[in-house]
Amino acid sequence: MISERVKGAPVIRTALPVEAETIADLHFRARSTYYPDGVPQAGVDWCEAWRGSIERPDGHVLCAVEHGRIVGIASFRTPDGAPADTVKLFQFHVDPGHWRSGIGTALHRACVEEWQADGKRTAVLEVHADNTRAQAFYARRGWLPDPGNPPAEGDHHLALRYAVTGE
Repeated sequence: MISERVKGAPVIRTALPVEAETIADLHFRARSTYYPDGVPQAGVDWCEAWRGSIERPDGHVLCAVEHGRIVGIASFRTPDGAPADTVKLFQFHVDPGHWRSGIGTALHRACVEEWQADGKRTAVLEVHADNTRAQAFYARRGWLPDPGNPPAEGDHHLALRYAVTGE
């Protein structure tokens, strides 16, 4: 997947395994902004986890590149046991230094275009309850709370649902 360059917009393309370390670093910096007590799972080798996501035959990792630098990432696939027309957005991060610059919007649009091309009808995600910035971003794009998936006791995530054909 490669999006056409539009003046001022990033290039959106499929991530490469060699970029896993750069992607893991962006992932950590973005997540650090909404975990007041530090990012959980500190012992996870995120570089290896991202390499696995990139190499997964049933998954997709897109990256937004601006001036030769990765500034946004999105990872999605059909989750195990879900209907074939459902996709889960597992990770969606924009480098904090590039927030409110249109990168998230361009990356989200590229995800939706790929989901539509793949025949997906519904997208789902979980967003951290304390990440109000991300919740507002998703709401502006039409994501709604998933009434069929309320948070479990002690869970710090909200489930959202998106009608893929709606954008």
